[in-house]
Amino acid sequence: MKVSIIGNNLTSLTLTKTLVNLGIKVDIFSDKKKKKNNKIQTLGISRSNLVFFNNNILNIDKLLWNIKNIEIYSESLKNEKILDFKNKYEHLFSIIKNYDLYTLLLRCLNRNKLVSFKKKITYQKLLRKNYDLIFNCDYSDYITKKFFYNRIEKDYNSFAHVTTFEHKKISQNQIALQIFTNEGPLAFLPISPIETSVVYSVKRKKSIDLSNLIKKYNFKYEILKINKGLNFELKQSNLRSYHFKNIIAFGDILHRIHPLAGQGFNMTIRDIKEIYRLINFKKAHGLGLDKSIGNDFEKNSKDKNFIFSNGIDFIYEFFNLESKFNTNNLSKFVKFFGKNKTVNKFFTKFADSGITLRDY
Repeated sequence: MKVSIIGNNLTSLTLTKTLVNLGIKVDIFSDKKKKKNNKIQTLGISRSNLVFFNNNILNIDKLLWNIKNIEIYSESLKNEKILDFKNKYEHLFSIIKNYDLYTLLLRCLNRNKLVSFKKKITYQKLLRKNYDLIFNCDYSDYITKKFFYNRIEKDYNSFAHVTTFEHKKISQNQIALQIFTNEGPLAFLPISPIETSVVYSVKRKKSIDLSNLIKKYNFKYEILKINKGLNFELKQSNLRSYHFKNIIAFGDILHRIHPLAGQGFNMTIRDIKEIYRLINFKKAHGLGLDKSIGNDFEKNSKDKNFIFSNGIDFIYEFFNLESKFNTNNLSKFVKFFGKNKTVNKFFTKFADSGITLRDY
């Protein structure tokens, strides 16, 4: 069994590590230029996804900071808390720096004899190598433009601004804060006892004074230093077709969502779970890899991903209505129903496991 993966990013390396753990040879094709990773971006991994990651990809416990509960606030109610998510487990989700995870995966793969890093080649040359499967994780690649351009898109006309700041030590810095401000959702995500990351999604503004904004909404930290931030445009996207013959689109090519719930990489891990399950089934029955993997992957994942993606979009638009109509009635409604244990449990499970609740 031999597979090629196009792209050298966090998704491609995670998928590669999953495949080599199954004994599959992988060639990674990417531009020769060394990828520059920004050290301030972070991502969240849900509890159930972390169990799969540690057991089937790579144990990353040493790089994580666990979040025990999430508090939701609304500026329309004068920054009053409207929701509080907890569950019976030790933590809800974990935070990790993109750079740390990328570096660890790259170090492991560089030592693995099943992996070869190669310079990107043309589509025609790639086909002549007769790979069993080709995974395309590069949004800007020719294959994306040729076969995976048909998608459902939504432009939020917004920018996400991200950074980290250092603060005086808080030993139990394990509460994530989400504030629905009048300009957009703002998240404080702890990384360690002395550092916290910030994600702020603001309408139409590419340039903002992020430092002053952090100070305005911060009511918890004694800030020592705010690092230089970065920004990117926000769009929702869902690909209409997941595969072409034996080529499978993967990662951001399949789906992009609003970052307010920190679910982008979690969706990718759930996709990797499905690929892992399909390949394991083939191996258990003595079958090789072929284009049926792409067909089954699309059949089992596309509808769930679309529903989950639009669920996140609904949450964004729901709170966005308050600023449009200058009312706080929606926040009051959420606060009232959020006290219901069944409702609270549903949203906690939705964020943890997505649409499919199958354990792997």
